Amino acid sequence: MSDKPSSAPDEEQQAFFEAMKGVSRHRHDRADTGAPSKRDSSRDYRREAAVRNEARVIDGLSNEAVELVESNEELLFASPGVQLGLLKRLKQGHVPWDAGLDLHGYSIDEARDQLSKFIRDALRQRSRCVIVVHGKAFSQQGQQPLIKSYVNDWLRQLPGVLAFCSAQPRDGGTGALYVLLKRGG
Repeated sequence: MSDKPSSAPDEEQQAFFEAMKGVSRHRHDRADTGAPSKRDSSRDYRREAAVRNEARVIDGLSNEAVELVESNEELLFASPGVQLGLLKRLKQGHVPWDAGLDLHGYSIDEARDQLSKFIRDALRQRSRCVIVVHGKAFSQQGQQPLIKSYVNDWLRQLPGVLAFCSAQPRDGGTGALYVLLKRGG
């Protein structure tokens, strides 16, 4: 065997140079996206939407898109440190709830405001567990349960919420949530 390199790299190099004829080297590392148009309506729309959404943030909860859940999907959330036995009792409906909120018929913004106020009031009243009825969106054929999806997201963000899970059928099943709150809010 010879230690000399084969002539193949030279042939490959020649083929490369042949393929690159007429191509010029970049002189800078910035993309040239062309001159900006005088009026880019999509930029204005995004700016207006950002301002609108910024104004719709209540207690750190926004009405921006969330991950959609199914009507019959069971929801379950627990903050770190919540004891498994307590979560199991909550899920079985063995933790009595002190107050309830029904969100049927509310818009997304109204539901967010009502939920935020309800949880704050429940914490102030030192409630241990409450129930939130969000519904399943069965009344709107083919519609995703938006309120349920938003409530799932919002409750995870509220600092006084330790855990929540779908209710027992007698209390609304997958159309309602038992919400476990911090003691002494």
